[in-house]
Amino acid sequence: MCYFSTLLKIVKQIILLSVLIIGEVSPVLSADQVVLKYSIWRESISVQDLRKLADTGQVSPSLASYLYLVKRQPEDLQKILNHPVKVDPIFLSKFLNSFLGGVLLDQVSEVIHTPQVKASRESLRGALVTTALTDGEIRLIKVLENYPTPSVEVEGDRLVEIYGLLQKTLKSPLFSIIKF
Repeated sequence: MCYFSTLLKIVKQIILLSVLIIGEVSPVLSADQVVLKYSIWRESISVQDLRKLADTGQVSPSLASYLYLVKRQPEDLQKILNHPVKVDPIFLSKFLNSFLGGVLLDQVSEVIHTPQVKASRESLRGALVTTALTDGEIRLIKVLENYPTPSVEVEGDRLVEIYGLLQKTLKSPLFSIIKF
């Protein structure tokens, strides 16, 4: 048993190191723009502007006008961007590659997806696992930063609903007893 836990720690460190190296060498593999869609409104916001809001609460002019149009407060978006969900990255990777994980990815990729909606499941899986590998938690701002396409679209009117679904699934007792 001790051998297995040591081996698991080594595998986690190798995966983490690989992700960090890929992230350092290849910044092209992350989103620069997020297209926020809410009802009939659509606005392209830089990931840097969202990061600034998440970190400091400061809102760029384009984001401020968009939030005004959709009648949302910057504090609400900041809270959603920063809300952490703790998860074991290795387990998450295995789960997301299972049938049930695929179902969950399909639901979430209806809300967070590529502009052409092609390969959204794979892109989302990569962003979630990469995000979890850095510190064992998922935050929406980090998922957006790790999304492996130049642009990512977010259906804002369904964001809270799907984030709640993801959080509920990851905290579910069923999730913790599934073995891969």
